[in-house]
Amino acid sequence: MPDENGHIPGWVPVEKNNKQYCWHSSVVNYEFEIALVLKHHPDDSGLLEITAVPLSDLLEQTLELIGTNINGNPYGLGSKKHPLHLLIPHGAFQIRNLPTLKHSDLLSWFEGCREGKIEGIVWHCNDGCLIKVHRHHLGLCWPIPDTYMNSKPVIINMNLNKRDYAFDTKCLFNHFSKIDHQKFSRLKDIILDE
Repeated sequence: MPDENGHIPGWVPVEKNNKQYCWHSSVVNYEFEIALVLKHHPDDSGLLEITAVPLSDLLEQTLELIGTNINGNPYGLGSKKHPLHLLIPHGAFQIRNLPTLKHSDLLSWFEGCREGKIEGIVWHCNDGCLIKVHRHHLGLCWPIPDTYMNSKPVIINMNLNKRDYAFDTKCLFNHFSKIDHQKFSRLKDIILDE
C-alpha cells in the first residue's frame, strides 16, 4: 500500500507497454532480453561500467532507475533532447569506510566523507534485517551538486559481439553501441547525440 506521500515501499513490477514506465522501458530491450546496467567494472573497483546485461542475470533482484527524468536527475545524466537512463542493482555499490550507526557519526560521514556524497545507505544485517538511512533522515539535502557517483570514471562496455543486434536507431542501446569501449571522466560527461 502507498504511504502518506503516495510512495509504494519495496518494489513495483514494470509493465512493458505501460507509458507510466516509459523510462524503465528505455533501459530494457525485451526483444533481445537485455538491460542497461551501471555497476563497478569487474577488474577495477575505481571504474564504473555501463553494460548490457542479460535479463536472466537480473532475476530475483531489485534495481534502481536513475537518469534524466528520475528524481530530479541528481547525477546530471543526459538532456531533455537526449534523455539517458540506467539501472543500478541494489547492493551493487559496497561502502568501504562504513560509519557506525550513531547519529553524529552518520552525519559526519554524509557531510565530510567523499564516499558519503550519496543518497543513502542500506545495511544488510546478519539476521536478514535491512536498515536504510537516507540523507533526509538526518536533515541533509538531496540531491547535492557533487555526488560520489560523479567522482568516478566510467567506461561503456556493451558486450554485444556475441550476436547481431538490430536496435531501433533512437534507442539507448543503439546510442551506447556507438560509443562502446569509450571512457569518460564521470557519468555526466556522457553525451548522446544522433
